[in-house]
Amino acid sequence: MTADKPLRADARRKREALLAAARQAFDAGGFFDLRFDDFARLAGVGTGTLYRHFPTREALAEAVYHGEVATLCDRARQLRATLPAAEALAAFLRDMVDHIAAHQGLARTLATLMADRSSALAEGSRALEQAVTDLVTAAVQAGAVRDDVDAGAVMMALHGIGAAHDRPNWRAEADDVITLVLDGLRRPL
Repeated sequence: MTADKPLRADARRKREALLAAARQAFDAGGFFDLRFDDFARLAGVGTGTLYRHFPTREALAEAVYHGEVATLCDRARQLRATLPAAEALAAFLRDMVDHIAAHQGLARTLATLMADRSSALAEGSRALEQAVTDLVTAAVQAGAVRDDVDAGAVMMALHGIGAAHDRPNWRAEADDVITLVLDGLRRPL
């Protein structure tokens, strides 16, 4: 399927149904438990439709990944446009923890499935880091955040939070880490 040809409305709906079925399987931790053709059944489409949109399991996973990254980047832009810079950054970081909590199986499964497709992961990582960079830069320009810390440090903290999601008290600790990050970014008075 070519990316430059827009999909008809019915084809777009079927593609979205396939992506939704894949997201549900990720979230339930059953992405690998399903035969690839099962995604068509779960989405209520034919197997030909599945293969036309996503010729492989990896292509389906990559599309889910890019959709998740796009959603997070859109959220960062929305927050930047509607909130003061420091509040937008704080809201985004807390939203990231919510996202990780809601989609625990997604990150782990995607990392496993796409290890050989590091360029796809790198592209998404760059887009997400740019969204965080924009939030941090706006907060620096507003005078709310120190100018000697960059978005890379914030991304590292987010990666650490995600990597530790198996800890028994993960959610509370994740919220505490975000508080520490925000306190550390705050410009001294």
